[in-house]
Amino acid sequence: MPRDLVIRGRAVEADTWRVVGLVAEELAQPLPAGPVLVPLAYWKEHRADLVARGDVGVWLAPADEPREIAPDLAAVKLVAVHFPKNGDGRGYSTASLLRRRHGYQGELRAFGDLSRDQLFILARVGFDSFRLAERHDPHAALAAFEDFSVKYQGSVDDPVPLFRKRAPATP
Repeated sequence: MPRDLVIRGRAVEADTWRVVGLVAEELAQPLPAGPVLVPLAYWKEHRADLVARGDVGVWLAPADEPREIAPDLAAVKLVAVHFPKNGDGRGYSTASLLRRRHGYQGELRAFGDLSRDQLFILARVGFDSFRLAERHDPHAALAAFEDFSVKYQGSVDDPVPLFRKRAPATP
């Protein structure tokens, strides 16, 4: 599947954002034209120039602290969280912290080694756009959002757990 497809709004569309900095040498060159996602460290070093540019988002690595981007959330168009390997779950916590603790309301993207099986839970913790690993079909993955009809635990998308929604028993 082409890497230029993203799931946004529960639909597949062309991805206009280019991720830079996954390979360090990319940051030694001028940034490409158009919307670009830069790593947190690059953002912190070049913040003023990037804010002036306007079409910049920030991506967070698994070890990055969400609080480091929190003061700048209003200045970025998109925050993305990188999942470099399928078994790394730190990005779930990052998303939840950005939404709950730091109040981020903008687009929050998960990207990297992601598959269909993760989409339902990624959406629950606050992600609203997804770029799957190249080997996965994003069109087929859309069905993942309908895998479960009941959500037992509270989360970003529905904070009240199921047991709190039950009507009290009448005596």
